[in-house]
Formats: sequence, structure tokens, C-alpha cells
Amino acid sequence: MAGQRFITAYKSIFNPKPVRPPFLHVCQVGDPVLRSEAKPVEVEHLNNPEIKQVILQMKQVMKRYDSVGLAAPQIGMPLRILLLEFSPKRKEQFGSEVYAAREMSTLPLTVIVNPKMDVLDYNKVEFPESCESVRGFSALVPRYKAVRLSGLNLKGEAVTLEGKGWLARMIQHEMDHLDGKLYLDCMTPRTFQNDAWHKINVHQGRVKIEFHKS
Repeated sequence: MAGQRFITAYKSIFNPKPVRPPFLHVCQVGDPVLRSEAKPVEVEHLNNPEIKQVILQMKQVMKRYDSVGLAAPQIGMPLRILLLEFSPKRKEQFGSEVYAAREMSTLPLTVIVNPKMDVLDYNKVEFPESCESVRGFSALVPRYKAVRLSGLNLKGEAVTLEGKGWLARMIQHEMDHLDGKLYLDCMTPRTFQNDAWHKINVHQGRVKIEFHKS
């Protein structure tokens, strides 16, 4: 009997209950959800508790990971929802020279449902890009210089957002997620790198990639 009680008491540790999306972490490359085409959200469902919960958790994950964009598939939900934000503090993080060279600009937290993208400037520029779903790595990625994003806000109203430079890059990156793509698919392959390669050498390999932020 004592043995049975032990097994019962610790069953949740040895066999934890499956965690279901929407997650409070970012899915990593290899997860099938990142390679599936996201489904549109029905307008009449925008006020459903389930959709509101997805968006709430997307906001929480963006804040936790201090990211500038997130698509619903990244938290396990194959829905056409994306969030974008580029706060003024980024200028200090990148420095004024990088900020200007990459044509960065501020953007308040913006939620777009069922987004569609049109290219406004087909010229491409190449800059380093990373992704929370390919954590710890980056590469140079060519992107269109200017795009227009159209979709719905949380009230179901039509909204439009035009972006150039870094904002255009952010939009294209998140739109790729909704179509089952990653920056790996359009990067310049020879530039793909582990961002901690120098630290790995300095610490003789005793370095790890953290996949969770508290």
C-alpha cells in the first residue's frame, strides 16, 4: 500500500499532464505548428474568450521575451494573428548609428488579425535577423524595403499599416510565420551563425541556450 501511495503522490512528477496551447513559451523550429499555414479568424469570433486568451498570452510572451513581434503559431496556435511593437527604448539598445542605418522607427503595440501584405518597394535590403523560434542563432536576410499591411483590429474594424525599413522587415518576418515559413527559408545561408560562438570559445563550450524567460 505504501508503494502505491508513493506512486500516486508522485505520478504528476513522473508523468506530467500534457501542456496544451496557447503556450506561455515560444515554440521552436521542428514543431509542426511552425510549418503549417495558419487559419483565418472568423470576425464573429473576435470577442470569444478563446481568441481573447490567445491574444493576451501573445502579449505576455512578447513582454517576457522582450521581442518586437510575435505570430500566433509561435505559441502553438495556427491562427492568422500577429503582434508588432517597437518601443523608443530600442534606440538605446541598438545605438543611434545602427538605428539610422537600419531605418528603424517606433511603433506602439499593434494587433492585426487576418493580415494581408502588399509590397510597395520591391528593392531588397539585407540585414541580420533572428527569431525566438530559432533561439540563439541569426543570419543576414534580404527583405523588401517597404510593404503595406492590412487586416482587422480587435473590434473587427479594417486597419492599414505601411512600413519601410525595419518595420517592413518585422512585418515580413511575422507574415512568414503565418504561412509556415521561417527566416531560414530566405536567409543568406553562409551567414547563418550561433550568436554565442565567441562566448562558446572563451568558456570552452560551457555555454547553454535558454529557451525560457521568467
